[in-house]
Amino acid sequence: MTTKKSRAIWLSLVAGAVLILGVIVIGAMAQDKRLQASTDSAHPSSTAASLNLERRVEADPTAMGKVDAPVVMVEYSDYRCPFCGVFARETLPELVKEYVDSGQLRIEWRDLPVLGVESLGAAVAGRAAGEQGKFWEFNEAVYAAAPARGKAALSEPDLLKIAEQIGVPDMATFAKDLQSPELAARVQQDLREGMQLGMNSTPVFVINDQPIAGAQPLDVFRSTIDAALAKAK
Repeated sequence: MTTKKSRAIWLSLVAGAVLILGVIVIGAMAQDKRLQASTDSAHPSSTAASLNLERRVEADPTAMGKVDAPVVMVEYSDYRCPFCGVFARETLPELVKEYVDSGQLRIEWRDLPVLGVESLGAAVAGRAAGEQGKFWEFNEAVYAAAPARGKAALSEPDLLKIAEQIGVPDMATFAKDLQSPELAARVQQDLREGMQLGMNSTPVFVINDQPIAGAQPLDVFRSTIDAALAKAK
């Protein structure tokens, strides 16, 4: 009896161990899949490199540079993204000085508000400032005031304060435009475009047909732009 009982206990323990091992293995496999999905989604889809994303709309307030510049850099960003702020403060001014001002590069902004409701509100506010010729001033002011780490606080009072600081001519119209369905639809159009291309983190850039994920060092942008210029010639 004792032997039979011991054997039964032993078999029960083995069965339990096998079950636990199975749960661990399945959990590990699921975790690997989640990690892989997270890694893949953090980068632009290869589809981005096969599409012509530039719009080249004359007098587009969310673009800078000659409409017929040989190279176009499309930027997908979120106003609350700290890495977008790093790019705006450290890299963008250099690219403007070296390439935009000389007519070699056009930069086209795309809203990719993936960090919550305040991101959506800030994107609409940027469009509202653009309606009065102050898009890039708004852009610069938001990122200049953003914290080095963490997400910027961009409530409606914050957005109104920024608009006043940059000298938006008609503040009453600006405040009204924060609720504009038309401007919100433009933001949503950009967001859908980015999501369809597999983008769910910011910033992402596409220089002609070459995607760049993240606020890479200035030299990465220089080399990519120079290669695109050489190809254009």
